[in-house]
Amino acid sequence: MRIVFMGTPDFAAASLERLIDEGANVVGVFTQPDKPKDRGLKLTASPVKEIAMKAGIPVFQPEKMRDGTAVEMLKSLNPDLVAVVAYGRILPDDILAVPPKGTINIHGSLLPKYRGAAPIQWAVLNGDTLTGVSSMYLASELDSGDVIYTAETEIGEFETSGQLFERLRELGAELLIKTVRDIEKGCAPREPQDASSASFAPPLSKEMSPIDWHKTPREIIKHICGMSPWPVATAELEGLSFKIFGAEYTSNKTATPVGTVVSADCKKGIEVACGNGETLLITRLQAPGSKTMAATDYLRGHPMNL
Repeated sequence: MRIVFMGTPDFAAASLERLIDEGANVVGVFTQPDKPKDRGLKLTASPVKEIAMKAGIPVFQPEKMRDGTAVEMLKSLNPDLVAVVAYGRILPDDILAVPPKGTINIHGSLLPKYRGAAPIQWAVLNGDTLTGVSSMYLASELDSGDVIYTAETEIGEFETSGQLFERLRELGAELLIKTVRDIEKGCAPREPQDASSASFAPPLSKEMSPIDWHKTPREIIKHICGMSPWPVATAELEGLSFKIFGAEYTSNKTATPVGTVVSADCKKGIEVACGNGETLLITRLQAPGSKTMAATDYLRGHPMNL
């Protein structure tokens, strides 16, 4: 079976690597154009391109998907199946129609929940305890195609989006192999999504970074975890703006106004008043112009006079 793979970042690279390792007949790879990176703005290949080039697989990087160029590139490869993982481009209907066995996608949620660009982050932000990956047939509407398989995993209470991303990346690669094998055998199922149960996961933004101290400790901790590694939760404490990378629960109660530093202990961390008269303990942060460190280390050099 001739397979064309479409993907760009690390999340996709794991799936391409697994296809290659399993001996799949990957006849071409589509990835986004090289982009300038770092201070020198040197054009840098995507992780998917690097893997494809190392394996000797032809690489295609169309600038546009709707001007006819990309579909002609795809037709020249005569694919039976197209596998898409985090390509970063919406595929028009003429491209979806090329492979006779369909165009499939690996998505980082249990569809129809969290359709869209940031399903992993929103699962953490919303305090979900269970998530997973789905394989599906692509359709015209965003992430609305028939589901083939799903794989579930629990979300750790203090697991960040970045940590969950790494786990789902590997789970997605496993699911892609299972899906491709069964499509080739002709035994892959397909289940239409219940559109009435769909939810959406728009991209995150820096405007979302500030912590709302009126929320409960769990909501705030999930905000901190969900915003890591980008765009990172922020908070103003004692007149300074900090990036917040870690926090823990306490059993303490306080009548102090929300957002107020209740205590600053160089052996524990920075305790802050939250909603419902509860508190949480900030354990990891970054001060302006400084590096990320434990809150206890920061307090040893910068005691807070409460």
